[in-house]
This record gives sequence, structure tokens and C-alpha cells, in this order.
Amino acid sequence: MRQHPDRPDRTDRLDFADRPDLADLADARGVSVDDLVDEAVRRYVDLETTRVTHAAMRLALRHHGLLKRLGT
Repeated sequence: MRQHPDRPDRTDRLDFADRPDLADLADARGVSVDDLVDEAVRRYVDLETTRVTHAAMRLALRHHGLLKRLGT
């Protein structure tokens, strides 16, 4: 595993060798464990991005008058 340059105590890749369930699922789908994990992370980030964007839009709409007065 390579260490992340900005965080010497962390790595940029995770080790999933102790997760046979991931290996089984990856095998069943015909992909590598890394591909499976990459897909899961992308889906999670997309979901969280959407959730946070919607929350920000709700706040902006709720506080539209204040934001307009502040010139934002």
C-alpha cells in the first residue's frame, strides 16, 4: 500500500483482503474487488453530493430574503 503524501499515517488504498464477502460479490459480478469498491465509493459520493446540494438549496430558498440583503 502506498501512503498518501499529505497524510503519512494514512494510505490511499485500502486493504480488503480480510473481507471475503467483497471478493465473493466481485467474483459474482465479474469485476475486481478494487472496481467494486471504486463503484461503491463513487455511488456514495454522488448520493452525498446530491443530499448536500438539496440541503443547501433548501437553506438558500428559506433564507432568500436575507441572502439578497447581504448581496449573496
